Amino acid sequence: MQGSSGDPLSGDTMTDEIWRRLVARAPDAAALSPLYGPLLSREAMVLGRIAQSLDGRIATESGRSFWISGAQDVLHTHRLRALFDAVVVGAGTVRADDPLLTTRQCAGPSPVRVIVDSERRLGAGYRVFQEGPPTLLLCAKDIAGPDRLGHADVLRLPRAAEGAGLDPAAIVAATAACGLPRIFVEGGGVTVSRFLAAGCLDRLHLTIAPLLLGAGIPAFTLPGVARPEDGLRVGFTLHRLGPDLLLDIPLVLR
Repeated sequence: MQGSSGDPLSGDTMTDEIWRRLVARAPDAAALSPLYGPLLSREAMVLGRIAQSLDGRIATESGRSFWISGAQDVLHTHRLRALFDAVVVGAGTVRADDPLLTTRQCAGPSPVRVIVDSERRLGAGYRVFQEGPPTLLLCAKDIAGPDRLGHADVLRLPRAAEGAGLDPAAIVAATAACGLPRIFVEGGGVTVSRFLAAGCLDRLHLTIAPLLLGAGIPAFTLPGVARPEDGLRVGFTLHRLGPDLLLDIPLVLR
């Protein structure tokens, strides 16, 4: 399975060409290289992405998340989609936002869309199942149903050994088997947290917006630790995206 760009490019040549397109009209192209440079290899990679308020919320209590971060951070998300083979989101993100998951705001190709719906509760009316690039729906092996939903192909995968949802390692293996070794886990917080807890993220982009919500959906849902020293302490590089701060966090977990 391939994305929808139709470009006769492959390997590093493809990545270089996509990068040239992404920065062709960017006035700050030189400043972008430190942020995007680590992502330009064609090697397999899994990148997680979270945009949160100052008080660690990715949405209000009702689920509204448009827009916690600003326009430059939204553009950054579209650029990430262009640089990866597949974009992964959970069923909750589809239900709340009905996203297209395309690269409408930049010149790069749209990725294959991968929807994680372990219990297969989403209907075919959402836009990812009706229009746009190729789409995969991932559900648990023990869930019955047809092999397609709208225009999406259905793949059945093992459940996680502990906790809810599908096994993140099985998702990575299944997408790679479909010719999609570079995966952008865009959301939501539960999906990104499951990949992080399973040690399946190579990198995390965490945007912090200068906004206080007071209450809402937390950015991360992770197993607790008994002592602060037992937590995962990370290094990061800081980048400005307009009024927002983006932490580029390399992870050595796998």
